[in-house]
Amino acid sequence: MSNPFNRDLFNLDGRTAVVTGAGGGLGRVFAQALGAFGAKVFCTDIDLAGVEQTAKTINQSGGSAEPLQVDAADETSIANLAAAIEAAGGRCDLLVNNAGIATGKYRIHEMPVDDWDRLMAVNLRGVFLCTKALLPFMVANQSGSVINIASIAGIGGVSPQIPAVSANYSASKGAVIAFTRQGAAEYGGDGIRFNAICPGWHLGTELGREEVGTQTPEQIEAFLAKLHELTPMGRTGDPAELAGLVVYLASDASSFLTGQVIANDGGWSAI
Repeated sequence: MSNPFNRDLFNLDGRTAVVTGAGGGLGRVFAQALGAFGAKVFCTDIDLAGVEQTAKTINQSGGSAEPLQVDAADETSIANLAAAIEAAGGRCDLLVNNAGIATGKYRIHEMPVDDWDRLMAVNLRGVFLCTKALLPFMVANQSGSVINIASIAGIGGVSPQIPAVSANYSASKGAVIAFTRQGAAEYGGDGIRFNAICPGWHLGTELGREEVGTQTPEQIEAFLAKLHELTPMGRTGDPAELAGLVVYLASDASSFLTGQVIANDGGWSAI
């Protein structure tokens, strides 16, 4: 590294990124952040209209982005993604495994098996499929950064008083953390870094509040008040507050950082 005190440390010019689940929510923030710092971004999601809007926003801001309709849980769809990357020059420097879903809120003994399987197919199998398909590009280049989006729900249990998390979601995110650490151990010698971001309650805008689900305005306000009470910083986060962290993990600024799990949660996991 030539000059560790240069602003170019965060420059992503010339790098190609793939962001799954980029059709909205946090995925759109991640794609926009990487595009703003110079990466060419393949915005992928099962929601084609969503990724078209994300890519349009990046391109209008002077960046470079391409939308692709991809089902993260479908092996054929992921193979098509890899083929598109190959056709575009065969380069993938950055992968943000963000695609994920939540199901109905059940306690374990009440949870339908179909809900368990459907969530795992996207939140865990999808991370595996995307990583497996795109790692060969990074191995060939002996360089890359894989950023897996886990959750504070994967670090510790969430009280039933917070009716927004079920065991299938927590289990999937805990598995993503373990997958991240194993990836770091296996691919460090190939110059590929694996790290995980564990977002907390990033519900500071309407963009994030869609995660709360279909509740009355009174229920949502009570829910937010409880989150504020339990968070040391006294508030929920804004999705945009994750932008700096994803750029850091994607850039040379984190060149010796791998196998790490970073909670961005306003102190939620500190108590």
